[in-house]
Amino acid sequence: MAKRAKTTDTSAGGIASDKLYFKIGEVAEIAGVEPHVLRFWEESFSALKPSRSRSRQRVYRRRDVELVLKIKGLLYLEKMTIAGARRRLREDLDGVSSAPPDPVYQARTSAAAVADEIAAIREILGRPADPAIDADPLALLRRRGGVAGILARGRG
Repeated sequence: MAKRAKTTDTSAGGIASDKLYFKIGEVAEIAGVEPHVLRFWEESFSALKPSRSRSRQRVYRRRDVELVLKIKGLLYLEKMTIAGARRRLREDLDGVSSAPPDPVYQARTSAAAVADEIAAIREILGRPADPAIDADPLALLRRRGGVAGILARGRG
């Protein structure tokens, strides 16, 4: 029986994860800012209030991450001041566009998705993992003549 590849939900602000809760380091990676910036934004924007775990670690919900991306969009893309961004969020939260997730975060999640798909293809074809190929997942596609080549060999 084949394992199912991990699904990702990119509909909400481009966050490529099906997680409901995020740690501050994960949110910092998604937004492309340092954790101390997030802590500053928590002080500056009353709507941004992550909860705390039993160990007192910040826990951001998905909507908190979406708000972080909106704040980043206002501050970094629209070049607003903190006061201007705060006012804009109070006036029309739904009308504020979000900044896209950090490109490094997007690249990592895309690479992980490709690796998951390659693992699923291997399992379907009954091929064991190859450490040399796992170091460069795209090598599997190049060596086997692309996806069409892999599928053709799997049928025969």
